[in-house]
Amino acid sequence: MDHEGVEVPDYYGEDGLLHCDVCHEPKEAYLPEGKEWLGRKTHPRMCLCDRTEYERQEKREKQLEHEQEVSRLRAKCFTDKYMNNWTFENDNGLNPKMKEAGDYVVNWEEKEKENNGLLLWGGVGTGKSYMVGCIANALLEQEVTVLMTNFATILNDLNSHYADRNEYIQSLCRNRLLIIDDLGMERGTDYGLEQVYNAIDARYRSNKPLIITTNLTLNEMQNETNIARKRIYDRVLEMCIPIRIQGPHMRKIERDNKLKKYIEGKK
Repeated sequence: MDHEGVEVPDYYGEDGLLHCDVCHEPKEAYLPEGKEWLGRKTHPRMCLCDRTEYERQEKREKQLEHEQEVSRLRAKCFTDKYMNNWTFENDNGLNPKMKEAGDYVVNWEEKEKENNGLLLWGGVGTGKSYMVGCIANALLEQEVTVLMTNFATILNDLNSHYADRNEYIQSLCRNRLLIIDDLGMERGTDYGLEQVYNAIDARYRSNKPLIITTNLTLNEMQNETNIARKRIYDRVLEMCIPIRIQGPHMRKIERDNKLKKYIEGKK
């Protein structure tokens, strides 16, 4: 054993067993009932130092496996790597509804069991996408499978998977949480609206939670007169608890801060 930088040999105690010179626990034990094996009456055992080192290495290996799994899940969840930084820890504290996002994560098992989703609605730039990104990243850290996408991406994917579009829509239901950003921004063709409805309805039938963000107002969704859109919005409102997101224009604040730093750097 290495003791204060000096190699110190283990020693035999009065019990005749080899002991660790650091923790002084035996590093071997007698076989039961005085038996022998291959001419030996003892077998190896881990002393406190060995157990501590073993547990340290085991913990480190599990941590590495966890980090690799989270990294894999993030790569499947997000379309852009910068979303990896959308976390509660990086939040600027300006969104008053961020606590509700945190509560959703804390109560995730109950939300999943009861198939409770969220509908985050509000003006452009109020932090809705960042908010759901925080939820996604927090759940990914728990190794929960999450997919964050938008209907423009879904429709593009469906066009490229035309032959097996039903299989593609079903694949959206395999993740424990599906997050769809910017409802209402998709193309307004009959085909597009039909596929939007199919994607949401498939999620509904899979009995798995869905989180939606939209720049539409709750009143617009509740009083939609277009039949195709009304079907979509009614299904969303059936699945998701609406939360109004108000506050400062986050992207404008970010732009102003960058400009301020640039100007200060020129002085």
